[in-house]
Amino acid sequence: MVKANKPDLVTRDYTIHLSKRVHKMQFKRKTPRAIKEVRKFAQHAMGTKDVRIDAALNKFIWATGIKNPPTRVRVRLSRKRNEDEDAEEKLYTYAQLVEVSSFKGLQTENVDNA
Repeated sequence: MVKANKPDLVTRDYTIHLSKRVHKMQFKRKTPRAIKEVRKFAQHAMGTKDVRIDAALNKFIWATGIKNPPTRVRVRLSRKRNEDEDAEEKLYTYAQLVEVSSFKGLQTENVDNA
């Protein structure tokens, strides 16, 4: 089976449903698990092992404490080139927070970098 040729640099907006990913977790493990789930989602969606989370996204998830992460989060995932020459992978994913008033009717969107 031949692997599909993906475009190198791409940016998309996703909504991640965190509450279903941390359901039935112990209280003290909920928000750390939410961060791990954002990483896992980004790895799967963008196909890179190296995922970097923006400080604003981290603060948003941790804002309500360790026991109560937000129900949903809107994330902008950008696949970028790695500037470090001796890195294992050529590409990495950068996850940023997208502020939205409501999550109703939102779908995955390609973002134009121009």
